[in-house]
Amino acid sequence: MDAGLRGGWTMRYVTAVVVIAAVGALAWLVWVVLGPGPMDFAGGRRIALAGALGSGSGAASSTGVPAELVSASLVERGRYLARAADCASCHTKPDGQPFAGGRAFVLPFGTLYSTNITPEAETGIGAYTDADFLRAVHQGIARDGTRLYPAMPFASYTYLTDADALAIKAYLFSLPPVQSARTTDSLRFPFNQRWLMSIWSALFNPDRRFQANGSRSAEWNRGAYLAEALGHCGECHTPRNLFQALDNRRKFSGARQAGWRSYNLTPDPQGGVGAWSREELTRFIARGHASGHGSAGGPMGEAVDTSLQHLTPADIQALVTYISSVPAVATPDLPAPRRTPAPAAHAQGLSVAVDPRGKEIFEGACVGCHGWTGADPAAGFAALTGSRAVNDPTATNIVQMVLDGSSSHGEPNFMPAFGHAYTDLEIAAVANYVTARFGSQPSRITADRVAELRGQSAR
Repeated sequence: MDAGLRGGWTMRYVTAVVVIAAVGALAWLVWVVLGPGPMDFAGGRRIALAGALGSGSGAASSTGVPAELVSASLVERGRYLARAADCASCHTKPDGQPFAGGRAFVLPFGTLYSTNITPEAETGIGAYTDADFLRAVHQGIARDGTRLYPAMPFASYTYLTDADALAIKAYLFSLPPVQSARTTDSLRFPFNQRWLMSIWSALFNPDRRFQANGSRSAEWNRGAYLAEALGHCGECHTPRNLFQALDNRRKFSGARQAGWRSYNLTPDPQGGVGAWSREELTRFIARGHASGHGSAGGPMGEAVDTSLQHLTPADIQALVTYISSVPAVATPDLPAPRRTPAPAAHAQGLSVAVDPRGKEIFEGACVGCHGWTGADPAAGFAALTGSRAVNDPTATNIVQMVLDGSSSHGEPNFMPAFGHAYTDLEIAAVANYVTARFGSQPSRITADRVAELRGQSAR
């Protein structure tokens, strides 16, 4: 074969490879962009909201406020909806004025700071018209045309009805105005190019309001609205694709947020909540604790304190109904939690060698509440037995609990922060001791990883 002929075959081969690769890349992109919506797993037919009304006198629809607040003022309805949407958590920095913004969100590509959403005209949203507010909430576009990053979960809030969004606005405008200049974001290129969010939104924000599923119950539809539009549960519990949009093919199977691990909410019996009873799941959502399963910490603990514990019992039940209907997704790196307490004798209970400093720290700072068995002599909220965090071999949330502590969930006992008291090496040692003594699989977390997690905290 002469050189010219060989060259021709080589060129055709290279061209074919390039075309196949381009077609494959395009097919992958289409597959990602055309992924399922958050409620598509349920199938069924979409119906007008009027057809999704509950039964009985004064019953509320799947959207809006619960039946108890149907006759309340616009501001009171907005207050309930703002709590259900958990606006306060993101828009209030530690020790800052409520809703005045400034909270840091440490991301892999830089740090974002939340905005002031009090009715102050210059630095807040006091100059926002109804149309401005709806555009920000549904489309992620500020009054001045600035594109918002999806840290503001507008791709979930887009499902809010106009009436509910404007009720939230009425509540926010009833608050005292707070002047609070915005802290400048620090994002690396190209993530600091906000105009790119217009492309992101075109691909991943459906910009449509909630539609009820006519094949599901009124309670299920109410739970769907609470979980997807208001509570935006998927923003923390659903993994993200390469473009940082929610991957609903793995819906509620767990993700990582602000240095914490948000665990699997699907009915998978090992890594998820499939082994939980309905009563246990109800109590965890409403109170941040379920016996034999542990307590909520970090962002989930905040969600309980500022949002979930304020919902009506009927709304909590609706959430449980909806979450329980999501298809199970396995989390291979999470073993089934150990359900048996550790031995009462402190000299027993370890099957692997760990840094002895871990035991020393646990004995000095932890055993008073958690006990040597993990069966919490002090309070139910201190239980370690069965806790998902203790049974996570990455020890991510154990480290964060030691660093930052946890909120009280309205209980008299809570976990204090020890981040200032111990070095990264010491925190790694106690985390590895805790998982080895009380968990089903010991962790091997290092001081370097603890330092990384310390830097990811939003506090």
